[in-house]
Amino acid sequence: MSPSPQFDKPQFDKRSLRRSFERAAQSYDAAAVLQHEVCKRMDERLDLIKHLPATILDAGSGTGNALPALRERYPKARVTALDLAFTMLLKSRARTPWWKALLTRPPNGVCGDIEQLPLAAASVDMVWSNLALQWVNDPDKAFAEFHRVLAPGGLLMFSTFGPDTLKELRAAYAGVDQHTHVSRFIDLHDIGDILVKRGFADPVMDMEPFTLTYSDVRALMHDLKAIGAHNVTQDRPPGLTGRARLAAVTQAYEPLRRDGKLPATFEVVYGHAWKPLPRVTAGGKRVIDIKPAAE
Repeated sequence: MSPSPQFDKPQFDKRSLRRSFERAAQSYDAAAVLQHEVCKRMDERLDLIKHLPATILDAGSGTGNALPALRERYPKARVTALDLAFTMLLKSRARTPWWKALLTRPPNGVCGDIEQLPLAAASVDMVWSNLALQWVNDPDKAFAEFHRVLAPGGLLMFSTFGPDTLKELRAAYAGVDQHTHVSRFIDLHDIGDILVKRGFADPVMDMEPFTLTYSDVRALMHDLKAIGAHNVTQDRPPGLTGRARLAAVTQAYEPLRRDGKLPATFEVVYGHAWKPLPRVTAGGKRVIDIKPAAE
């Protein structure tokens, strides 16, 4: 197997990442306006895709905002909600009242990492992942895991953030210090290359920009904190953000104010691809590709 491509992005401290989302479980839904909207738009895209999965994995399910739509669209499917944070899964479970759980098949909840899925190979017919892949350290490994757990003919449907996300905040922090304050995100062309490398077929990628507005920098940071989007990179500055640093960032951000509001750009990347069915001969025998051993 060829080595994973190296991306110019800081590595996340997974323990800190988990703690961040554990703390955000109660505040997430009220602040996650963009996440809910992207979830809705992803669901609408399924109108154009002919697929009837019997098993679905919601990878990075958070508080389960996608589960009602997935269960309505595929009422007979068995759904598994997977998230790194246990409290997010508890919040997700609360979406199904106890009386309804007696009459339906409530989703399974699995606490796990997208980069090391605790699922058997070829065990799901569809992987859904809404705005979770930006939190992985190795996108190549994550997509390899998606390919592994998908059954042949299975569908991968995902969204993530592209490089222009929070570009205003990143620019405002530039020059304040040498630490990482805003994550760097992967370009959709690089994601497309990974999909092809990992054996996915017919990948479709596109991008949609969103601009949210805030009264001040503190309001933006409050929303990011409420959804668990702390700076949890290994290169983050030690300790809490100081007043002097925040004042410098605020001053650098202010020239962008328009009509009394500060903009925050989010570049949303959408994609879907298929795990192809095995190739067979005219006689029905499976075709096995033999590749030369790497030197």
